[in-house]
Amino acid sequence: MKNVRSAKSVNYSQIDNRVEKISESREAMVLPSLEAYKELKWTRDYFEQKPEEGYFIWVKKQINNPLATCIAISLPKVSQDIRNLVVIEESIEAEIYSICSAIKKNLCGVHIGRSRIVVKENSTLKMRHFHNWGRGDRVESSLKFFLEKEAKLSYTFKCLAVPETLKTESDTFLDSRSSADFGIAVLAEGSKVNMHDSIFLNGEKSSGMMKLRMIADKNSKISAHSKIIANSAGKGHLDCTGLLLDENSSISAVPELLNKDKNATLTHEASIGKISEEELNYLRSRGLTEDEAINLIVTGFLGEEAPFTYKGRILSKAYM
Repeated sequence: MKNVRSAKSVNYSQIDNRVEKISESREAMVLPSLEAYKELKWTRDYFEQKPEEGYFIWVKKQINNPLATCIAISLPKVSQDIRNLVVIEESIEAEIYSICSAIKKNLCGVHIGRSRIVVKENSTLKMRHFHNWGRGDRVESSLKFFLEKEAKLSYTFKCLAVPETLKTESDTFLDSRSSADFGIAVLAEGSKVNMHDSIFLNGEKSSGMMKLRMIADKNSKISAHSKIIANSAGKGHLDCTGLLLDENSSISAVPELLNKDKNATLTHEASIGKISEEELNYLRSRGLTEDEAINLIVTGFLGEEAPFTYKGRILSKAYM
């Protein structure tokens, strides 16, 4: 995040309430949301209301390089009301990396983000969404995914530096033979987290998979409500796992399945627990301290490729 203003690979960057950079190509149009709303009338079908800030990305042809966006807060008490729209045209494979962050700690900023992502017929979108905040920030994130026939979505959300309050929600609508694979990871430390995620299997042979990994430490509260609704003959699975590191923390995981078609198959698994003494003892026997052992276990639990600091150590910057 230190080099947001000069990063050559970023297609859209916004600091506080001003646009810092826009980079587009023949394959992908990139505009501020307000400009897209004014110039492209069809976008108004997706924006809930006239946007004031945020980005619009329209991938019109096959693109070989990943797209990247970055929205950051750098000054105290900044309030952002972000409205984004991404449209992937037919028969295209695209990849997007999206970062939302506070550049400094203790800014007490407000970040409200609403995004609409449309993946058209026979297209594939791989989207990686990373959040990194200070303790006093307040963050709300809302996403709606619309997948047309035979479209594929792979979506990852990670927030390993959770603000004081974090609210996230997502609704995913799948047409025939489309598929969505979600991976969500949150590490809360002295935070209150509320997550609501729903997948709607609206077309035959559609499929949805959601994997949640939640860690609560230092007087944190996490509430996660995950839901799959089968309106047609599709398949869905929920995998919710929580890890408690502090006796004053709590995790509530509510997986919900609603089947409206006798030919649909919906399944779920959920578990919440603590780090086992057996795992800790084994790692300590291999020469690790208790903090190092916990760090290693947490790293693996969250699916991190590289270790990040925990319990006083520096967090990995791999996703920054």
